[in-house]
Amino acid sequence: MARRHLALALESDLAPDALDLDADMAGDYGLTSLNKVLFLMSACDEAAVSLARFTEPDVAAMATLRDVTTALARHVGEVD
Repeated sequence: MARRHLALALESDLAPDALDLDADMAGDYGLTSLNKVLFLMSACDEAAVSLARFTEPDVAAMATLRDVTTALARHVGEVD
């Protein structure tokens, strides 16, 4: 799910399954700050995790897809 949303945010021809979980999203894929927020919003929506669960430092620390999936997994099923 996270790979699919990142591929959409990147607006590139990369297939979701070609995205490396440990690649730096900004450095390796050129993800901008705005697109990172859009990516996180869409991933959070699908995972039913409120983006409000994450602080600014939490979001800044999400440099890789693995960081994002780990962060989302911590909050799946929590009720706001």
